[in-house]
Amino acid sequence: MVTLRALTPDDAPDLTRIYSGASIRHTTGKPLTLGQAQEKIQAALARAAETPRAQWSWGILAADKMIGLISLRRRSPSMGTISYILREDTWGNGYATHAAQQVAVLAFTTAGLTRLEAMHHPDNPASGRVLAKAGFTRIGTSDRYAEDRSTVPYELYALEHDSV
Repeated sequence: MVTLRALTPDDAPDLTRIYSGASIRHTTGKPLTLGQAQEKIQAALARAAETPRAQWSWGILAADKMIGLISLRRRSPSMGTISYILREDTWGNGYATHAAQQVAVLAFTTAGLTRLEAMHHPDNPASGRVLAKAGFTRIGTSDRYAEDRSTVPYELYALEHDSV
């Protein structure tokens, strides 16, 4: 249904489309400029060359078009976190679920992790459904600071290697 591939410098225009509109409502709330997209890609390419590797970023493709971005970050030798974002015109098709499932397999095999965690904004329950369908279990909340310095209780999920 979806494929993942490494980012390339040519992906910058697609990233600006992904990081816009309703897709960024629960992230920065600010659209990504072309220059910022180019910087994001260059940073991802630099991290891909690091040893040991602590972060992976992939474009999410459907019908050979980049519709999103998913990342895996090593937080400890055995635990990592995933995050994802899709263009709003592609929501509701299972793309994020399939991408998260693929990244979980890579995390537990290639990266050698034994646990993954992910969280979502409480006003974005669709992201929680993505995680549940990908095999994650809700384990609680984690307070994150908002721009006004108030705290927001993000929903926290986990996936253990032996449950895949």
